[in-house]
Amino acid sequence: MISSRISKIASWAYLAVLYGFIFLPVAVLVLFSFQDGRLPVPPFNGATLKWYGEVFADSRLMSALGNSLMVAIGSSLVACVLGFCAAYGLARFVLPASRLQRGLLVAPMTVSYLIIALGLLSTFNWVGVSLSLWTVGIGHVVINLPLCFAIIYASMGDHQKNIERAARDLGAAEWQVMTQVSAPMLMPSILAAFFLSVTFSWDEFIIAFLLSRFDVTLPVEIWSMLRSGLNPKTNAVGSVVFLVSVALLLILELIVFRRTAKK
Repeated sequence: MISSRISKIASWAYLAVLYGFIFLPVAVLVLFSFQDGRLPVPPFNGATLKWYGEVFADSRLMSALGNSLMVAIGSSLVACVLGFCAAYGLARFVLPASRLQRGLLVAPMTVSYLIIALGLLSTFNWVGVSLSLWTVGIGHVVINLPLCFAIIYASMGDHQKNIERAARDLGAAEWQVMTQVSAPMLMPSILAAFFLSVTFSWDEFIIAFLLSRFDVTLPVEIWSMLRSGLNPKTNAVGSVVFLVSVALLLILELIVFRRTAKK
């Protein structure tokens, strides 16, 4: 009895330390975004929404925010479509060197973003492509495509093959089986891959920094702000980024995972 209580106390203490280690920096960031002073450092001088007002009144920040959303959503859509097509082809057809192809598709997940960004930068310079939000989007497709492929491919089971076979027996063309039978069955996995890709793309910095020039994403704009020193405005921007990331994960939980659990 006593040992059981000690184990429970130890477990709760461990969880408290673990979550404190993870979320304490975020809590400090959010707290000092309300600082009624020029510096986001102790002591806390009182709460104010002044810095959030300055963030939303800053045209450069709002432009960078729009760029981040556009790149995140656009690149995630492309990554999901390509990931679904690759997963469908490798799971439903006998292709030469299929294991090697699967390995090559997920290989970018093991490579540093810095190496990928430098490789893409060299390629764009060699081909003569000007740096822009398009090149940032291509970079984000490269890093998110393996994730989308892995999630969707892992959810393609044998029970779906029987339904697809029945659709073919009823006269459905292959493209109809793919888009009207397989895609709806895999929609929870596709949505999960999409929202995770948006989350990763939304606050990605290295690729966005190296592959953009004049139009930049929000993380790059935050970095330029940090070069002039810390102030509560940078904390407010960071809090907005964190809020959007949490909102995306909550949407993923409510729309995808709970629907899958009910089924």
